[in-house]
Amino acid sequence: MNVPLWGWLLTVGVVSAVILTDLVVSVRRPHTPSLREAAWWSTFYVVAAVVFGVGVWVVSGHQYGAEFFAGYVTEKSLSVDNLFVFMLIMTAFRVPAVHRHMVLLVGVALALILRGVFIALGAALIATFSWIFFVFGAILVWTAFSMLRGKERTEYHEPWVVRKIRQVLPVTDDYVGNKLVVKRDGRRWITPMFIVILAIGCADVLFAADSIPAIFGITQEAYLVFTANAFALMGLRQLYFLVGGLVERLAYLAHGLSIILLFIGGKLFLHAFHEYELVPAWLDINTWVSLGVIVLILAVTTLASLAASRRSGVQRDTADELTRT
Repeated sequence: MNVPLWGWLLTVGVVSAVILTDLVVSVRRPHTPSLREAAWWSTFYVVAAVVFGVGVWVVSGHQYGAEFFAGYVTEKSLSVDNLFVFMLIMTAFRVPAVHRHMVLLVGVALALILRGVFIALGAALIATFSWIFFVFGAILVWTAFSMLRGKERTEYHEPWVVRKIRQVLPVTDDYVGNKLVVKRDGRRWITPMFIVILAIGCADVLFAADSIPAIFGITQEAYLVFTANAFALMGLRQLYFLVGGLVERLAYLAHGLSIILLFIGGKLFLHAFHEYELVPAWLDINTWVSLGVIVLILAVTTLASLAASRRSGVQRDTADELTRT
């Protein structure tokens, strides 16, 4: 898939314009998006991704179209899991609801910048070293088993960088609107908003370390990797306000994602073995199989989570009824 330089510039320009426009609006008119607004924008970004994927399908062929959709679905599902971490961070720092939209938007912008760096690095490594597929596969397998170990994501622990910043720079006790730095008594202070955005940025680095190897296991086309990440992330802030409570009900999401990462990790190992002619070509899993497996796992995971949530709700109602009687 040969994308000319102007195609890259146009894509990056459009994505940057959308984020900058939204950021300016958020700074000038901070507000908590209504459910209707969040639903409208979430639908818009999903439809935009589908339209883009269909365009790739028509212009570049069904193979690249399928790779985009498989990558987009994978990144979107990983972003929902990441959303839970964002929720923990903003709850831990008691971010006012009116400013959460801006924090999420800055988090998305940082994520895109960091993933752009990771994508460029990953593409360069793939073009130079065949063995890098073993490294990517190992990262995904390790991440998958970390998820399966079942660490409870109920508390947020500040990363080392955030703790050091607190020790070095003075931090105000309260938020000062959406300002990052303020001047008091002739001295500059950073605000909790600065700390929150730094914490979100640290989380973005860890997310990129997981998601970029995962999507490179589906497609090695850097343009598709970038656009799939861009579409998955741009709708993340609206998704926060739309399904913030629903994320907690997806009890088996981490299990489903771990299975997907194990599958893609295994796919990367097979691809690496094929590169060294250690396995026959038919063992190299194609994109259509990958797309089907990913969609099936997510569907089963979501249905099982909602069913479990419904059962626990009925049990709570029954317990409450017995308590009253």
